Amino acid sequence: MDTAVQLVLLTLAAGTPLVYAALGELVAEKTGVLNLGVEGMMLVGAVVAFIVAARTGAPWLGAIAGIAAGAALALVFAVVTLTLQANQVASGLALSLFGVGLSAFVGLDYVSVVIEPIKPLHVPVLADLPFVGALLFTWNPLVYLSLALFAAVQWFLFHTRAGLVVRAVGESPESAHAIGYPVVRIRYFAVVFGGACAGLGGAYLSLVYNPSWAEGITAGRGWIALALVVFATWKPSRVVAGAYLFGGVTLAQFQAQALGVEIPSQYLAMLPYLATIVVLALISRDVVSIRLNAPAALGRPFHPDA
Repeated sequence: MDTAVQLVLLTLAAGTPLVYAALGELVAEKTGVLNLGVEGMMLVGAVVAFIVAARTGAPWLGAIAGIAAGAALALVFAVVTLTLQANQVASGLALSLFGVGLSAFVGLDYVSVVIEPIKPLHVPVLADLPFVGALLFTWNPLVYLSLALFAAVQWFLFHTRAGLVVRAVGESPESAHAIGYPVVRIRYFAVVFGGACAGLGGAYLSLVYNPSWAEGITAGRGWIALALVVFATWKPSRVVAGAYLFGGVTLAQFQAQALGVEIPSQYLAMLPYLATIVVLALISRDVVSIRLNAPAALGRPFHPDA
């Protein structure tokens, strides 16, 4: 029983950064903006969060700084693509490469620094309940926050008038503009929100999941988050399920190594990414579902004066 609880907790921990990054990207893509810079934003969020936490001794302040760093980088992307009308794919790739290089350079002096991580909660009385207590009331606060974010995004997109407007902008920005909605402003907010979520996902990695800084700490999770949005066919519930699936496969890799499975570690490290490719290949065969759920204006530039 204790082993099962531990496996669930570890799966949640491994999937949480993907929940943040993928939900943020989903909201941005719902407005028709394709931001391929998630990996870079996560890395910058991770290094800024770690540096602030190391210098102040306040990991929560570090998390806030990580959110701000991701949002700032996303704002640069928004100016370049939404105001200056640069190509979204090229700009996103450039943003990702910039984030990789910037985080590696800025974090050089913090590779061996030790910080106090954000600690898991222990809800009095409830956490002491057999099985259920450990399963539900001992998570890290950022895990609870990720689930709250999922509920908020689900409710906002599909149960509010503002969410309907966001989806309308992603389907037909020309029509939304014609009836008076500020398409560019809405896209700005969505892109910055996506960057803030990616920054928080990176901060989770350096402050909770592996409280340290190492170059490339995200290990490609930003690209996995992008793939998860497609895997989920732009549905928040599927994004969360896919994130935890990736977390479970990542955990299986470590369990196999711990059990002494006679497979080279390099092959085991490939498992999460191989699983993602297989799932994406299977999903891509459902052309009708993707066509129905993908924002029609995804990646298409819009200028109100055009």
